[in-house]
Amino acid sequence: MGDVVLMHFSTVDYVIFVVLLVASAGIGLYYAFSGGCQRTTQEFLLADRSMRCLPVSLSLLATFQSAVAILGAPSEIYTHGTQYWFLGCSYFLGLLIPAHIFIPVFYRLHLSSTYQYLELRFSKSVRICGTVTFIFQMVIYMGVVLYAPALALNAVTGFDLWGAVLAMGLVCTFYTALGGLKAVIWTDVFQTIVMFAGQLAVIIVGTHQAGGIAEVWKKAQNGSRISGLDLNPDPLERHTFWTLGVGGVFLMLALYGVNQAQVQRYLCSRTEKEAIMSCYAVFPCQQIVLSMGCLMGLVMYARYGEESPLDKGYVKSNDQMVLYFVMDVLQDLPGLPGLFVACLFSGALSTISSAFNSLATVTMEDLIKPHVSPMTEARATLLSKMLALGYGLVCLAMAYIASLMGSVLQAALSIFGMVGGPLLGLFCLGMFFPWANSTGALVGLLSGLVMAFWIGIGSFLSRMSASAPPLMNATIIPDVGNMTTAIMTTLITSKPRPSGVQALYSLSYMWYSAHNSATVVVVGLLVSFLTGPSKEKDLNPGTIYPVLGNLLFFLPQNYREKLCCVTPLDDKSKVMDQQPYQMAQKESNGIAGTKEEDKLREEEVEQKSAQPTCNLAHTLQETAL
Repeated sequence: MGDVVLMHFSTVDYVIFVVLLVASAGIGLYYAFSGGCQRTTQEFLLADRSMRCLPVSLSLLATFQSAVAILGAPSEIYTHGTQYWFLGCSYFLGLLIPAHIFIPVFYRLHLSSTYQYLELRFSKSVRICGTVTFIFQMVIYMGVVLYAPALALNAVTGFDLWGAVLAMGLVCTFYTALGGLKAVIWTDVFQTIVMFAGQLAVIIVGTHQAGGIAEVWKKAQNGSRISGLDLNPDPLERHTFWTLGVGGVFLMLALYGVNQAQVQRYLCSRTEKEAIMSCYAVFPCQQIVLSMGCLMGLVMYARYGEESPLDKGYVKSNDQMVLYFVMDVLQDLPGLPGLFVACLFSGALSTISSAFNSLATVTMEDLIKPHVSPMTEARATLLSKMLALGYGLVCLAMAYIASLMGSVLQAALSIFGMVGGPLLGLFCLGMFFPWANSTGALVGLLSGLVMAFWIGIGSFLSRMSASAPPLMNATIIPDVGNMTTAIMTTLITSKPRPSGVQALYSLSYMWYSAHNSATVVVVGLLVSFLTGPSKEKDLNPGTIYPVLGNLLFFLPQNYREKLCCVTPLDDKSKVMDQQPYQMAQKESNGIAGTKEEDKLREEEVEQKSAQPTCNLAHTLQETAL
């Protein structure tokens, strides 16, 4: 084994890195002092709901594409071949379903936070539980996603570790706290261009040095790195067409369907149609990003073959191997290594800026406004900016804690994936099943989280304890991007098929989201039926999507009405636009209505619609735990 080799940056590389930071900060300053100067919470948190399709779609893509994914995807392809590319098959349904189910529901309710939906559908208790779960998920994740690429960069190039972490964290906090969501989205656009440029530079130069794309493909084929279609239905197999193409759909739904960081971008669109179009526009961009990651992995294999820098001891982990490859390929081209590092940290910036803004939004809308006396718009906006600033400092603190974690760092990275599934299950339970009640939602969410952590942590510990160093190859496995990353360990030797609890621990990480969300739905429905199911006529209008009614179209109307929700979303959303959410807004600002006022409001709504409606969930539903 050789010693770890350090490759150093030139002055030009550092200049490019600094330009990235200055440009990002400049965009933040521009939006801090232009337009409405971020004087309202509507502008600061939702960009005045004025964004067009293109910047929103590129921002959605940038949030998806983290530094961990930029480093992880090529090393995955280099080590295991192109089977991972079939994840792209999940993108179609993973974006089509949010575009036509989740976006219409959220957009027509005029929400600021996705968790406001949980109160309208269930109760205030469910809303708070969902919000706290999301905050826990993001706070743990954002520090790690900032620290991990800086650590890899430091190990390969000697780039100052804490200098990089502090520079990125402080600049990101600066432009997020000053410029609000507009600054976050437009810096994401700039950073997406930098990410494409950095990866493209490495692929072009690396392919040229390897003798052309035909030679790269030939070497990959000879090395068995070009994978065919694996239709093995075994859910314990790490990567097959089914785990990637079907399990990946649930991962995409957890990210693009219900995650606050992404939904907030839909909600800031000028119209519902533009929000849907931005979701569609992400699809080809994602395919390009995935293909670029795969191509970079193949170029790596063409350069090193089976004699990887990891095996030779030049680096200590697979994510460092990608950086080693980049420095090796671009070492005689000053400026290009700096461009790739800018690409890498653009991924980190876009991820943590989205985290800051979404955390500030849910904290303000779900935890502060409903529980404090009415505040002025100026005070609410200032508080939102302070929250964004505060979460930026928390991110730096979490990066420091991540540096002390050691091997626990791997478990921390997988927490995001564990929590995403149960939250998806909670929203699906509320949106698709009109019988689900508040008690069922709370018990279902708790069951899903317990199941998620049991499988996730149990799998991690069992693999760590069962593997011996000579037989183990630790790899960072990229998931659908920044929002769900799992750290796994893959044994090189074949083992007998596990059974019992070990089989559960051996479940492919790609099925985690599907398994955990299904747990929430099943347990939530069982508990709801045991405690008294809700009736459609007693639910807030616009909170149910009639998916079951549409699927059972062949049944007579009276049976469909008994079995499931059949009221079209359009009819109910008109009522929701006019009255009930405005009532929710008043209470969320600290004004609680009396019973007499609630009754009058209910009568007004009934006069506007032939559909039976009820008062708000948070004033009538008292079935929370």
